[in-house]
Amino acid sequence: MKLGFDIDDTLINLREYAFHYYQQQLGKRVDIDIFHTLNRVEIHEAFGLSDEEGKDLWNRSLDFLYFTDCPLYFGALDLLKQLESGGHDIYYITSRPPEYADNTFNWLIEKDFPIVRENFFCGMKDSEKVKIIQNLQLDYYFDDKPAVLDTLTNTPVKVIVKDQSYNRHLDLPRVENWDELGDLINSEIK
Repeated sequence: MKLGFDIDDTLINLREYAFHYYQQQLGKRVDIDIFHTLNRVEIHEAFGLSDEEGKDLWNRSLDFLYFTDCPLYFGALDLLKQLESGGHDIYYITSRPPEYADNTFNWLIEKDFPIVRENFFCGMKDSEKVKIIQNLQLDYYFDDKPAVLDTLTNTPVKVIVKDQSYNRHLDLPRVENWDELGDLINSEIK
């Protein structure tokens, strides 16, 4: 099988990591329950920032957020290794800005993800992900972002949603954790 994975908020817990980082940077304590109720991908509203201020803080924080100690979701790495050792093709498709492509690829290698250069795609707009996913003829694609997932509903790829507070309105198969995803994929393989 050919399986595609987004990186941020599917393989790694980037938004929550950023949420804690923002608290430090802004010197402002915000309860984690507020984070878990946000109904959009962006997190700056929880800190009283405008969209412009939030975008500026996000862009200034990217090097730190992407390449320091952002935690992997529990079980993500193990499942990808299991799938790869089972002969399945793993693709990474991320909308991170193109200037972060090389560092992102190297970070995935450092974290021991099963990755080869020709299966790594970075630097496209969300809307461009669909073309890549269709051209790759993926069997499964796993992502969190409604803007991406909505565009894949009428394609042959089986889309699975990584459950987040901002995507619960989507009527698509979803998993809350990587054990659930492993069970789902492994049941399809058999």
